[in-house]
Amino acid sequence: MILPYFIIIPLIAAFLISLIAGKKDQWAISLSLIAIIAVLVLSVYSFIIFQKETLIYNMSGWKFPFGIVLVMDALTSFMLVMVSIISLTSIIFSVQYIRYIDMDWKYYSLFMLLVTGMNGVIITGDLFNLFVFMEIALFAAFILVAYGRKAEEFEAAFKYAVMGGVSSILVLLGIAILYSATSTLTMAKVAEELKLLNPKITLWVGGLFLVGFGLKAAVMPFHAWLPDAHSSAPAPISAMLSGVLIKALGLYVIIRIFFNVLDAPIIFTKAFLILGAISILLGVFLAIGQWDLKRLLAYHSVSQIGYMLLGLGLATPLGILGGVYHLFNHAMFKSLLFYNAGSVELALGTRDLQKMGNVVKILPVTAQTSMIASLSISGIPPFNGFFSKLIIIIASIQAGEFWFAFFAVVGSLFTLASFMKVQRYGFRGENIIEIVKEKIGWQMNIAMILLAFLCLLTSLLIIPGIKEVTLDPVVNVIVQKAQYFNLMTGR
Repeated sequence: MILPYFIIIPLIAAFLISLIAGKKDQWAISLSLIAIIAVLVLSVYSFIIFQKETLIYNMSGWKFPFGIVLVMDALTSFMLVMVSIISLTSIIFSVQYIRYIDMDWKYYSLFMLLVTGMNGVIITGDLFNLFVFMEIALFAAFILVAYGRKAEEFEAAFKYAVMGGVSSILVLLGIAILYSATSTLTMAKVAEELKLLNPKITLWVGGLFLVGFGLKAAVMPFHAWLPDAHSSAPAPISAMLSGVLIKALGLYVIIRIFFNVLDAPIIFTKAFLILGAISILLGVFLAIGQWDLKRLLAYHSVSQIGYMLLGLGLATPLGILGGVYHLFNHAMFKSLLFYNAGSVELALGTRDLQKMGNVVKILPVTAQTSMIASLSISGIPPFNGFFSKLIIIIASIQAGEFWFAFFAVVGSLFTLASFMKVQRYGFRGENIIEIVKEKIGWQMNIAMILLAFLCLLTSLLIIPGIKEVTLDPVVNVIVQKAQYFNLMTGR
């Protein structure tokens, strides 16, 4: 069965790196690349082959609903592909970037634990194991945020750990209430039992999960930890945190629990709309005033998460399509933007836009790929961000939510203004820079070029004929809320 390998491969890689890497990092890099490429191949294969199927793996042979199950459907494989792509480019980018900090195998071992935790959260069908894998990923993330060993990084990691602890307590309390009410931790069985219980249980649990996983996803107003963590972490880890971690541990779990388990109560979909709009507007307003490039990007993560939550809150097939599509697109362009910021910081020794200048002349690959990523996040055609934002705006209008469509448009306009500032002062400014502290190597350039190419290529996912075999199966898993339970129970 293919499912356990998404956990086993990165976990074994993490163990082997610590066992045989030695003082240098060559073995750690090689093992990490092999593991991530293997997981990426399995993810793409699963997404192609098992689009319309739901695979179930019973751990230790214990059958549903008594044992622990691993589940794969179109949503699962879609998320695994996204995590694997960003993980691969982050490893490639890390080769030179992390060596500049320290030639240490521990980084790669922790990175593999991070991937293990995210993959485990995505494929598990059991609430408690979801919590366990979430904590594995967070444990690795806390350490990686502080990997540079600077005071600001330790402070950011401490804030992240405190807020992560608060969210984990809320999530664990919600799981405990569900277990006491349903006597099971298997998500499909919980969904069945909740239909027979007092609706107030769903409201209490949903409230706890909304705040708990809202903290993981950095939804406004639960975002306080994110600006420090994302701006202080090493650039490839910032890309992982913003590109995939807040989605795998936050938004994906919100989708899975609220739509497939709790059956999308209207009170919570309305809450998604409101929180999404608040995140879009306040996130972009906070971003536009920043001069620290990575901090500016961190606040844009809050804003862009708002678009995804807004699409989901509409609870229509078109709205969910836009939310899921933007989730994937955001991973590509936001990870690229953090690579750009890391490249500039490594070469110039600064993230201050006012101290940058003619970057386009001294770092042409960084400058050109940053332009592509800036156009993508701003929603400029023909790049991927334009199409997912447009779908969310159209879906809002179709649903009669005109104010939310207006908020989405305003957010996009201010995003464009924010990145015009980035390009004007940061990459095409008047300061003349002739000497760089560190030359950017081919590995970092390759990672940036790959994601820049994907910012354009993924625009094709919305084309009729392609959409039906890529995005539609994912949307169907979310829209057909009862299907998750029915397929698992064989009904």
